[in-house]
Amino acid sequence: MARTDPAPPAETLAVDDIRIAAVVAGFHRAVAESLLDGAILRLGESGLAADRVDVHWIPGAYEAPAAAAALAATGRYAAIMALGAVIRGETAHFEYVCDAAASGLMRVSLDTGVPCAFGILTCDSTAQAEARAGGDKGNKGDEAADAVVAMINLLASARAMGPGGASRS
Repeated sequence: MARTDPAPPAETLAVDDIRIAAVVAGFHRAVAESLLDGAILRLGESGLAADRVDVHWIPGAYEAPAAAAALAATGRYAAIMALGAVIRGETAHFEYVCDAAASGLMRVSLDTGVPCAFGILTCDSTAQAEARAGGDKGNKGDEAADAVVAMINLLASARAMGPGGASRS
């Protein structure tokens, strides 16, 4: 669902000295660049400098899980954002790519413990994608950035509790 109200204020990162990876599908490059710009701007609002975001361009959304898995395995990143767009065509290819990207990124998150935000637009038209990449429907790159910040903070809180710890919220 598209956000119609202004985005809430950015959550502040609760940890310092981290890096975030962005794997960006270049197939619909203008849309992907807008998503990336929105994500980096939003991360800045959360307290992360742009030079703490490593951008890795990949061919398309289908390659996002493999790229995320390789980057997660390095131990360098607190989180990974997958950004890009898949536009529906006349064949079932759209469903296969979208399902593989979403399922694969979730699998990377679960297998590695490194949060992977799904900032890949799955749209029926280029106009829909453009509207969601800085147009009148907002910028879903912002939301991917918000997701990684929230997950980084949650994981830091969980680690601080230790095994068997109880939440105070």
